[in-house]
Amino acid sequence: MLPLTYVKTGDMAKVLKVSGKDMVRKHLADLGFVDGAIVTVISSHDGDIILNVKDSRLAVTREMADKIMIELVDRKDLIKAKVL
Repeated sequence: MLPLTYVKTGDMAKVLKVSGKDMVRKHLADLGFVDGAIVTVISSHDGDIILNVKDSRLAVTREMADKIMIELVDRKDLIKAKVL
């Protein structure tokens, strides 16, 4: 488990946990950052990240990305599991 700030462009990850205050967690959940969601990194610069989440393109700051704990996943495994 690592924070979203550690991903690179092109990486895919599964959201494991979102930390922070209730208001922050709710805001991130409303954007699609819920347990099990698959995110794809479009670009990353100095910790600020643009990514695809549930068919939407979003940008998150380094501070927000530090609150989103993920695990990297392989596209092949997702296709095999019929997630993609």
